[in-house]
Amino acid sequence: MNVKKVFVVGAGFMGSGIVENVAAKGLEAVAYDISQQQLERSRKGIVRSLEKQVKKGKISEGDKTEILSRIRYVTDITECSKADVVIEAVAENKDIKVSIMKEIEKHAKEEAIIASNTSSISITSLGSVFKDPERFVGMHFFSPVPRIPLMEIVRGYQTGQRAIDIASELGEYLGKTCILAQDEAGFIVNRMLIPMLNEACILVERKIGTIEEIDMGMKKGLNHPMGPLELMDMIGIDVELAVMEVLHEEIGDPKYRPAVSLRRMVDSGFLGRKTNVGFYVYNEDGTKYPNPKLLELR
Repeated sequence: MNVKKVFVVGAGFMGSGIVENVAAKGLEAVAYDISQQQLERSRKGIVRSLEKQVKKGKISEGDKTEILSRIRYVTDITECSKADVVIEAVAENKDIKVSIMKEIEKHAKEEAIIASNTSSISITSLGSVFKDPERFVGMHFFSPVPRIPLMEIVRGYQTGQRAIDIASELGEYLGKTCILAQDEAGFIVNRMLIPMLNEACILVERKIGTIEEIDMGMKKGLNHPMGPLELMDMIGIDVELAVMEVLHEEIGDPKYRPAVSLRRMVDSGFLGRKTNVGFYVYNEDGTKYPNPKLLELR
């Protein structure tokens, strides 16, 4: 594989996971964010993740040190000029992504491919801002990135075969099974997943089951590794709301219309693990309990 350096734009939960995955597989990873504070949070989060793996015996202390040595944190986007692949992993907002795409194109080397980790926004639409849209492709990772062995490769209408091939090769090198999706809102997985997550929110609103019972139903009844409400907390309530809004606008089907409670949770700052309050309240020791504010609602 010719890819040696990967530049990741956005040091949030997804971006940090991509950086960790890239470095753990022996490649040089560069995490970019406009916020030095966010970069420091990202660094600490990656260290915690690796320390957990050391304690579980999955990697050695030496492995952890080597992985961390392959990661750099920068606030200068021009550093992307040295990367073979640039992956955008910022908020699920088209205007923000387009603004970043324009900056990346100014500095990325001609032979580099540029990818978006978007989970719902059209790759064709985002790629239209490029002078050479053939180099642009969707690389949709899943949370948590280091552990979930799947990647959606999304082909925009103008995506070239070289970009598809490099993205697929990189994905497989990172330990992912790659599936190729055509450019329709939500692609493959989220087209199926989002209605289920939205319905779980409606079940909470209507008191059909408790927060814990709804999650337990999916874990024990369908063998899911975590419940839908736990999953939304991990990904971010604001992120899921943004994805639902894109799908509802693009597809128009009522099943994608966000539950009212999701909007109210975002308004309240109940964003999930990132704020320690979502469907659950998260304690520093890792324990959690159902959010009492949601239990009070009628």
